[in-house]
Amino acid sequence: MASATSFYDFKPLDKRGQEVPLADYKGKVVLVVNTASKCGFTPQYEGLEKIYKSIKDKYPDDFTILGFPCNQFGGQEPGTDDEIQNFCLVNYGVSFPIMQKIDVNGDKASDLYEWLKAEKPGLMGLKRIKWNFEKFLVGRDGTVKGRWASTTKPESLEKPILDELEKK
Repeated sequence: MASATSFYDFKPLDKRGQEVPLADYKGKVVLVVNTASKCGFTPQYEGLEKIYKSIKDKYPDDFTILGFPCNQFGGQEPGTDDEIQNFCLVNYGVSFPIMQKIDVNGDKASDLYEWLKAEKPGLMGLKRIKWNFEKFLVGRDGTVKGRWASTTKPESLEKPILDELEKK
């Protein structure tokens, strides 16, 4: 999908393998996170859920988080899509969408992640995802507004998300 010009050009798969046209999120602010259930950063699900609920209270139709499970970092997401969904719900009460497991780096990397990395390279221009729970903020216009490392706590992203939401 080299011709993609915005976030809305992609159709990743949901937990059931059904295409989700990201065009459905046009005009919304979206936080995209590659996730894992057996990682030192896994407790970030709690922070993600907290900001998701807090921001959804203020902007019920304008914000979402999309979680993309990935098993490329230390084999920390070995489960099936159903096992991942169950883990997120039971352990962290996750109510934001957790998509189908994907690769974020390498030959089989999802088109969406290839685009995100090209739009907002990391430190020193590196495009690869370094670890689980890297975060990308997509603005209402479908462009990438920010990228944060795994070590960035989700709660610290509330202000940049709210700033984006306040732009009309």
